[in-house]
Amino acid sequence: MKTSQNPSKWQVATILCLGVFAISTSAIFVRLSIETAQIKGIGFSLFLAASRLIFASLVLIPTIPFLEQKTVPRKGFYYATAAGICLALHFSTWITSLSFTSIAASTTLVTTNPVWVALISWIWYGIKPHKLTIIGIAITLVGSLLIVSGDTGGTEVSTNPLLGNFLALVGAWMASLYLILGREAQTRGLSTGSYVTIVYSTAAVILLPLPSLFGTSYFGYPSKVYLYVLLMAILSQVIGHTSFNWAVRWISPTLVTLAILLEPLGSSLMGFAIFGEIPHNLVLLGAGVVLMGVALGIFGVREEEQKNYP
Repeated sequence: MKTSQNPSKWQVATILCLGVFAISTSAIFVRLSIETAQIKGIGFSLFLAASRLIFASLVLIPTIPFLEQKTVPRKGFYYATAAGICLALHFSTWITSLSFTSIAASTTLVTTNPVWVALISWIWYGIKPHKLTIIGIAITLVGSLLIVSGDTGGTEVSTNPLLGNFLALVGAWMASLYLILGREAQTRGLSTGSYVTIVYSTAAVILLPLPSLFGTSYFGYPSKVYLYVLLMAILSQVIGHTSFNWAVRWISPTLVTLAILLEPLGSSLMGFAIFGEIPHNLVLLGAGVVLMGVALGIFGVREEEQKNYP
């Protein structure tokens, strides 16, 4: 039962809506950075991922000091560190996917995490998925196959779609673990502010040396690239991701991911408006099927299942 200190449903919904808008800008800033620098590939993608988290950490550390928590719970710290590792893997794979596949395909596949969160929750918490969730998983897999089928030829938008789509799917798996671990860290005593500071800083430290391993520097790019990375850090990371990390403290991780379903729509609309990017018809059909499957799976999360979350 909720206490008087817990946020209302309207407060949670408002924060989630703000988070959805913020994370929808992420793919746009990545694509703008790629087009401005005229560079594609793993090295530059790792530069974007690392720089985004470095900037986000630098923004958070002064504004959310650890003084808000005199002691950091050991178990909470361990879970937050593990979440940071997953976040680093999420960004390194997903951002790289945008160099090889369309915004619509990438953001649709990376937001299939409600399916994976439901499966992880079954293993982690012993909460067996509802029949609707199982049906939703099957529909989502069909939609993913449609995306792959419609995005295999290689175009100006999708230069290596099989690789890009696979990387986006790996990004979804890592994001799912990141959300579950985040809930665990906060239920073990970490405040949201301390949690996100630990997570973003951990991910930044992990990603920091990786660009140089692929011969990519942090310097020498057009000034607009650094502006896009800064905007991505503030909007997509500090506002977007932190909103979801806050919400997952109060409601089921699976329900939080329902809001994330709106990201592909927002990103695709922005992609069309800014880049004139129109994916293959099968990609659009597959995206619709994926969203339908994930939404159906979410409806299978029953009230009694939500009460079983620790």
